[in-house]
Amino acid sequence: MTQRRLINNGTVVSMDPAIGDLTIGDVLVEGDKIQAVAPDLGAVDADVVDATGCIVLPGLIDTHRHTWQAFLRGIAADWTLGQYMTGLHLGLSGFFTAEDTYAGNFVGAVEALDSGITTLLDWSHNVNTPEHSDAAVQALADSGIRAVFAHGGGADMYQVPSDMPHDQDVRRVREEYFSSDDNLVTMAMALRGPQFATLDVTESDLALARELELPVTLHAGDGEWGRTGPIRQLATRNLLGPDITYVHCNTLGDDELRLIADSGGTASIAPDIEMQMGHGWPATGRLLAVGIRPSLSIDTCVSNGGHLWGTMRVTLATQRAIDNSEPGASDRPAVSLGSRDVLSFATIDGARVLGLEHKAGSLTPGKQADILLVRSDTLSLAPLNNPVGQLVYAAHPGLVDTILVAGEVVKRRGILVGDVAKRACQLAAEHRDALFDRAARSQRLADARVGGGWQPAPLAAGT
Repeated sequence: MTQRRLINNGTVVSMDPAIGDLTIGDVLVEGDKIQAVAPDLGAVDADVVDATGCIVLPGLIDTHRHTWQAFLRGIAADWTLGQYMTGLHLGLSGFFTAEDTYAGNFVGAVEALDSGITTLLDWSHNVNTPEHSDAAVQALADSGIRAVFAHGGGADMYQVPSDMPHDQDVRRVREEYFSSDDNLVTMAMALRGPQFATLDVTESDLALARELELPVTLHAGDGEWGRTGPIRQLATRNLLGPDITYVHCNTLGDDELRLIADSGGTASIAPDIEMQMGHGWPATGRLLAVGIRPSLSIDTCVSNGGHLWGTMRVTLATQRAIDNSEPGASDRPAVSLGSRDVLSFATIDGARVLGLEHKAGSLTPGKQADILLVRSDTLSLAPLNNPVGQLVYAAHPGLVDTILVAGEVVKRRGILVGDVAKRACQLAAEHRDALFDRAARSQRLADARVGGGWQPAPLAAGT
């Protein structure tokens, strides 16, 4: 028989306008789908998940994460964007074995899941061989998270500017693992775009993605590389389209943002990493001004944390700071960006950007049961005066009590089910040690080390 679960007596933040927020409400799950959401569903023949003292909301969605880098967390805390390119992307990445890629993806996916992220897009741009791709996909499947594997090719494709076409192994991966788009892990293509590859290569890469009927995600507008007019370049060849998500957008011109909006394109922003590495001011307000509701991304955990609770706060704070720096800001009748907007970026807008709005992003009957219970009977949140505002400003991974993905309980009473957390921590330490040992024995990266003192020479923009 199909399992039924009744999540009852919680404060429900549905992110579905037709349902709204319920001070006290129930959510009925049957199998992998949400069946009903109401203030009181009464006596139901189902396993009961008591949500008393919790906020019930849809799982969070991260639309751009270089998951393979997870066990390198912290090494770039004091690096610039140019140092990240040389130290990691043109440095350590070349020493990754397929087993390292598995470890990185498993560690990163489990970390994301534990924090309340039930869906992520894995922007996988270090799959140097078919074995690396296989390992990346397998790790996502083993983690239990809903994911989009975005095939981004290998490290050798990132010699800027690159004239190397996208790795044709993407065809095999599509056929072997993703012949159906109905599985928990689905597929996209992560392209370099005209910032990092020639326009001819970008055109051929996009043609390949469209031939394989795969959505596209590409970096545009990050730092000085983004000032080269990448969207204008794409427009000159009529390459823009609703199948493309543009990541960052910080240094794109306003005219480029309008081109994206007019083409139906979407956006993923990562204010944490953008502020830390020098991509430019987050484009949140400028995107909204042209009608684009952005989604949120962690980007990389080599410097910032891996949970979206912090990213939501940074998103809101930076846009408020930008708004408040304008003349007459103190006389404004209301803020331009609210807490609910930012929670929407992390839920329903993220689902829309990933093409998963029919499956995830809100507590809507018929959608997949990707659900969080966040404890509100704590010193961080009690009493609940403004559930959405308090989620955005005060919630953190330690408050995530219960998580369902496609109806399966993957975290209960604050602990991930099974041994995935222990295994992830073990893999992280083992593969970090092995990777740095290989790097230290090479002439090319002999100075690479942990501890916070490694400062690679930066890659200059335009080289």
